[in-house]
Parts: sequence; structure tokens; C-alpha cells
Amino acid sequence: MRNLVALVLSLVLALALCWTAGGLALADPLDPKLVEPFIAQMVDRHGFSRAGLETLFGQVERSERVLAAISKPAEAKPWHSYRRIFVTPERIRLGVDFWKRHGDILERVAAHYGVAPEVLVAIVGVETYYGANTGDYRVVDALSSLAFYFPSRAPFFTSELEAFLLMTRDQKLDPLTLRGSYAGAMGIPQFIPTSYRRYAVDFDADGRPDIWRSVPDVLASVANYFKEHGWEAGQPVAVPARVTGDAYQPLLYAGKAPEIGLDAFSKAGVVPETPVAGQPKAMLVALDAEGGKEFWVGLMNFYVITRYSHSASYAMAVFQLAQAIRDQALGDQAAAVPTIDQIVIDQIGVSHVASRPKEPGVGNNNSNEWAIDGGARH
Repeated sequence: MRNLVALVLSLVLALALCWTAGGLALADPLDPKLVEPFIAQMVDRHGFSRAGLETLFGQVERSERVLAAISKPAEAKPWHSYRRIFVTPERIRLGVDFWKRHGDILERVAAHYGVAPEVLVAIVGVETYYGANTGDYRVVDALSSLAFYFPSRAPFFTSELEAFLLMTRDQKLDPLTLRGSYAGAMGIPQFIPTSYRRYAVDFDADGRPDIWRSVPDVLASVANYFKEHGWEAGQPVAVPARVTGDAYQPLLYAGKAPEIGLDAFSKAGVVPETPVAGQPKAMLVALDAEGGKEFWVGLMNFYVITRYSHSASYAMAVFQLAQAIRDQALGDQAAAVPTIDQIVIDQIGVSHVASRPKEPGVGNNNSNEWAIDGGARH
């Protein structure tokens, strides 16, 4: 019997060695030839210890999970699929609960930075389900995998890896223990390292901006990010629009801040369904609904939300979730949480959807979806 047990254990050990040797391990060590130039840069530029960095990177792993995930961002989904993830009765209910629990700090942060409280709540709802899912990837593994093995974005992620090491040194954090998204976004608001260093706020005045556990710091950091990117206090985000003809094309959102005055929209066949005061600069947002194109007039605050994640679908999901949370939090508390279809009808009606013939068995249902982090951002 002892000989049999010994044989089984030997076979298991041999198989494990073969698995790793054959390159089938779930994670591999980094190639020192790829890491050495980065280490030299950190030593020369920031005074890091070469021996310390060599020891650190000797414990860092190349993650195939990260490299696979980065190629499938949620923002690649059409709007009608994307929305189903984000604007759900459960996420709205939890947002209302979050608002009730943290109403006092929300009021203080909103007053200080001029950012609507419902938008702050929606951001943490979209990003991490109000802190419930902050990511299970070791951040140093994610950033190193993308910096050294993802050539198309290597400069960006190399910069983030540099900022991450500076952040952990400055804040006296262990770089091997922090976890986050596959793109290296961290904490409840999912800040990437450069954003942490630029925008994170120590609102509770305990000596360190804590985006992992401190709700005041989390909300103030998000608000500060928006303010620094041009948030206009008290101004709308977007309004549904009715579009006729095809002269609207030059008005379409193309990743830039709005540049065209709203007075030019009517000439292009675009009519906001909700009045907008003055003649602010705006852009037209076209989203793929199941029943055709869904049109919105996006204002400066819509653009600011896209600075958090460079996607019109992301910004619209945050906006619609924020509206639903606000309506529930400030409205009749006894009212049932609305369904997705009720939210769409109540907020945007149906006439903003450009009609097209329905396919057999397909309705005009404006549903959508969510995902934690759609790629490198904030």
C-alpha cells in the first residue's frame, strides 16, 4: 500500500511539473529581459532600489486572464445589450440604500464640488456594485502583463505601472497585495494609478486618500475628478432628441468636448424633447437600441462622464442609473422599484427611437447591461 501511495504522489508531482514546463501554467514569471529596462528607468528617474525592484518583479506573474480580458471590453457591446448590465431594479435599489446610508456625506461632497449626488452614487454603482466587486486581479500582475505583453497599449500601461509603484511607495502600501480590475483600476471608484495620484482626496482628513474603505474619500475623489474635467454644477447631462433626415451626421459625438451651439441642431433636423435653457454647446449621441437608433443631445456634463470611461454607452448608463436612483431616493419611498421598461418610458419616452421595420419576433425593447471596468480609464 505504501508503495502504491508513493507511486501516485510521484505521478501527481510529475504531471504538475510537466504542466508548468509545457507552458500551461495559469501564470508565468515575467521575462527579465522585458522588465530590466523598466527597472533601470525607475532607478534613474525615481531613485528606486534596483535590488528591491528585482525582488519585487521576481514575484510578479504574467497573467493570461488579464491579456484575455483586455481584448473583450464591455463597451464593445451594443447599447441595448450594454444597458441590461447597468440599469437594473437591483442596482437601483442598492443605489437608493447607499444614498440613505451616506446621505450626509453625499450632501457635503456635492456642495463642495458641485457634482450631483446621484451621479456620484451611480459611478460607484456601475464601477463596483457599490464596493461589492472591486476586482480580484493582483494590480501589479495586471499592469505588468499589459505593460510588457500587450504591445498596442504598452506605453499607457507602462506609465500606469510607474505611477503604481510611486503610489505604493508614497502611501506605504504593499504592491503585492493590492487587487483591482484586469486593467489595474483600484478601489470602490476604480481609479487607475495616475488618477489616484492626481485626483484622489483625503476628505475624511485621516492622512491618506483611501479609495478602498473610506466612503468620504471615495465620493470626494470621484467628485474631484469630475470637477477637474469641467463638470458644470446644476446643468443637465443629456436630453432625448427627435431626429429627421440625415443632416445630423456632423453633430455626432466623436470623443471630443461639445463645440456646436444648440441653436444649430434644429437646422440639422434635431429637436430636443426636453427644453434646454440657453444655447449651450452640445453634441448628438446615437446609440444602438433594439428598435433602431436612439438619439440624445449630450451636453458638457455628458462629455465629462465619458472622461471617466471613454464610451458614450458608459456615460449613458451612468446617467440613466443616476436618474432612476434619484427618482427613487427623492420620490415616493413606498413606490415599487421600476422595471427597466418603466425606467425607459418614464425618462425618455419612445419617440426618440428612430423607427425601422421590426424583424419577426423582435420588439422595441430598450434593455441593456453592465461590466466592471471596460478598459483603461479614470
